Amino acid sequence: MGGNSLMQACKLGLESPYVIKVCHDCKRDSEALYFQYGIKLNNVFDTQIAYTLLKEQHGKKWVPDDYISFVDLLADERYCGVVYDEKEEVRVLLRKDPQFWAHRPWTVMMKRVAADDVRFLLRIYERMVKSLTELSKWRLSVRSSLYCQCFCAGDDCFLGCPLPPPPEQLINGELLQEEVLAVVDVPSGKMGLVIGRKGSSILSIKQCCRADIFIGGQKGPPDKIFVIGAVKEVRKAEAILRGKFLPN
Repeated sequence: MGGNSLMQACKLGLESPYVIKVCHDCKRDSEALYFQYGIKLNNVFDTQIAYTLLKEQHGKKWVPDDYISFVDLLADERYCGVVYDEKEEVRVLLRKDPQFWAHRPWTVMMKRVAADDVRFLLRIYERMVKSLTELSKWRLSVRSSLYCQCFCAGDDCFLGCPLPPPPEQLINGELLQEEVLAVVDVPSGKMGLVIGRKGSSILSIKQCCRADIFIGGQKGPPDKIFVIGAVKEVRKAEAILRGKFLPN
């Protein structure tokens, strides 16, 4: 079975709202699935987002771009406790050759690393899900859904997919903040101004808005900025981007 046939066979499960897909930082995976195979990844448990929410449960304040890498998550004794040095070797090879994963046939190391990228995820999921509160689980499902849509800006239907509703027990007992994804179009030649020297401009927006901000996609349009967070913070970020950095 060829690659496209295999992916189409998996399409029903990947798009199903009833089957949980465990990923770490699902944005790029979702982008690749959508633009290469037309698959809209759905119902994801993103371990990177879950890790952030678990830290917040324990009182740690939000910090922009404080995303745990998969290697560091694996090394965390609470969730896995596995040293993954080979992943770092692959990162070095990727920097030297961006087409590293496109080479065929795969070497033994490539197969081993690809397998290791997924074989620990269920163990991590099982340990994380036991520690998440009901509120955090709902926030995780919403944010994972927004992350899946993040770089897939080529289809308004995908961007408009309904988000998971809050459980009934949370509606009356918690102050729930709606989270959204906003896409900001960047005029030609202005992306450097938005990012700033060594990322200083975009970092300043993240710090004052408490929102996740991502630049462009690898497969989709490169001239877009994606903002994810509470409605108030996202609207603030949009205003700053369009006003301060994107003058008419």
